[in-house]
Amino acid sequence: MLNKPVLVESLIVFVIVLSVHAVVWDRYSWCAVALAVQAFYVQFKWDRLLQLGGAVFQFRTAANSGLLPASMVIPLLGIVMKERCKSAGIVYFERFGIVVASTGMLVALFLSVIAVGITKPVPTNTCILTGIAGSIIIYTMKHSLTVSEVIEVLEVLLIFVYLSMILLYLLPRCFTPGEALLVLGGISFVLNQLIKRSLNVIEGRGDPIDFFLLVAVVGVILLGLFFTVLFIYMDSGTWISSMFFHMMTAVLGLGVIMPWLYRLIQRNPLFWLLQFLFQTQTRVYLLVYWTFLAASACGVVFYQNAKRSSESKKHQASTITRKYFHFIVVATYVPGLIYDRQLLYVAAVLCLAVFIFLEYIRYFRIKPFGQTLRHLLSLFLDERDSGPLILTHIYLLLGMSLPVWLFPRSCAPKGTLSGAGALVPYSGVLAVGVGDTIASVFGSTMGEIKWPGTKKTFEGTMTAIFAQIIAVALILIFDTSVNLNSSYAWILASVSLVSLLEAYTTQIDNLLLPLYLQIMFMA
Repeated sequence: MLNKPVLVESLIVFVIVLSVHAVVWDRYSWCAVALAVQAFYVQFKWDRLLQLGGAVFQFRTAANSGLLPASMVIPLLGIVMKERCKSAGIVYFERFGIVVASTGMLVALFLSVIAVGITKPVPTNTCILTGIAGSIIIYTMKHSLTVSEVIEVLEVLLIFVYLSMILLYLLPRCFTPGEALLVLGGISFVLNQLIKRSLNVIEGRGDPIDFFLLVAVVGVILLGLFFTVLFIYMDSGTWISSMFFHMMTAVLGLGVIMPWLYRLIQRNPLFWLLQFLFQTQTRVYLLVYWTFLAASACGVVFYQNAKRSSESKKHQASTITRKYFHFIVVATYVPGLIYDRQLLYVAAVLCLAVFIFLEYIRYFRIKPFGQTLRHLLSLFLDERDSGPLILTHIYLLLGMSLPVWLFPRSCAPKGTLSGAGALVPYSGVLAVGVGDTIASVFGSTMGEIKWPGTKKTFEGTMTAIFAQIIAVALILIFDTSVNLNSSYAWILASVSLVSLLEAYTTQIDNLLLPLYLQIMFMA
C-alpha cells in the first residue's frame, strides 16, 4: 500500500488540480482530472518497481517515484497559459498553451504506460484506468489540435523517448521517474522549439532573449552528450584529454552555437549580448551588485571548506549553511525583478550555462579545476545527490528562473498580469527563496511537532506561510507594477497549499514548488 506521506502529497496535488480547474474549467479539465487519477494509481506501480529494483533504469532511491506531482505540472502550465492568452486576445500563444498542455499529458501518459507494461503480473485495474485516461486525452486532442500541432506534439514525444533512453542510462540514480519527466520533458520541448524556429526564421520576428535561452540550453546539453560519448573511449582526467575538452568546447561554441544564434537573431551574438548587458546605467549597477554576490557565494564555499578539518573528512554542511545560498539567490533576484526583468532573464540563462559547464568540468575531472571542484562541492552534498552529477545548485537556479522564463510576456499588455498573476515572476523567490528556506531554518532549530510520516515540522510550515505573506506585502510596497486587485484569499490559499506540498514531497522541492506556485498564481 501507499504510505501516508505519499497519500497526503497526492491529496494536495488533487486539491491544486481541482482549484485550478474550478477557475478555468473546459474540455482540457476532463483530461487533466483523468490524467491525475491514473497517475495516482500508476505511481504505486512505479514505487513498487523502485523498491524491487525492477525499473528499466536506475532511479534515485531516497524518494518515491513522484509521478503524480510531476505529471500535472506541464499540462497545468499549458492550460493556465491558454486561458491567460485567450483573455488577452493573443491567438498564437493561446494555441501554444494548448500544444504545451497536450504535450505534457501525452508524455506523462507514455511514462505511465511504461510502468504498467513492465509490472508483473500485469495490473488489470490500472491498465483499464490508463486506457480510459488515454482515450479521453487522445479524443480531446483529435478535436482540438490542427495537423501541424499534432505533429509537433509527436515530435516532442519522440525526442523525449530518445533523450530518456540516453540520459537515464548515462546518469544512473540522478532522477526519480517524476523528476526525469519534468527535466527531460522540458529539454525535449525546448529542443523541438529550437528546431522549429530554426527552420522557420522570419527576420525581425521573435525576441532575441527567447532565442538566447533556447540555444544556450540545447547547446550545453549537446556539449555534455558529445563529451560523455567521447570520454567512454578515453581517460578524461589526463592533461591531453583536458586540452582536447577546452579546444572542442571553443570549436563547438564558436563554430556551431554562435552561428546558430546568429541565424535566429540576425546579428552578431557577442555584440548583441554586450550591447544588451551595458545598455543602461541601471544594468551596470545590477551587474556590479550581482558580481559582488557571486563573490560572496564563492567566499562561503571556501570558508566552509576551510573549516573542514582533516579529522572530519566526512563532515557535511548543515541545512542552515546550505540555506545561505538561498538568501544570496533571493538578494540576487529581487532587485532584478523590480528594476530590470529582461536583464535578469539573460543573466539567469548565462548562469545556467556556466553552472552546467562547471559541472562537466567537475564530473569529467577536467584539469586544472576538475579535482578542486570535486573537493569543494563534496561538502554540500545531501541525499538527493546520489548519482554521478551534483544537481541541487542547478535545481535552485532553475526554480528561481523558470517563473521568469515562463512568464507569458506577450499575454501581459503592460508587462504584468492582473491579480495574483502579477506575482508570477516572484514564484521562485516566494516558494524557494523565502518559504523553503524559512521552513528549513525554523523547522530544524525550533520545530517540535512533526507532520505524520515526515521529518518536516508544523512550526516550519506555518512560519514559511507567514514569511511568504510578509514577502508579498513587501513586494507590494517596493514593486509598483504589482497590483493584486483584492485577490488576497487566493494568494493565501496558493501559498498554503504549496507550503504543505513542501512538507510532504520527497521530490526536488527547488524545482517542483515554484512551478506549482506559478500555476496557482496564473490561474
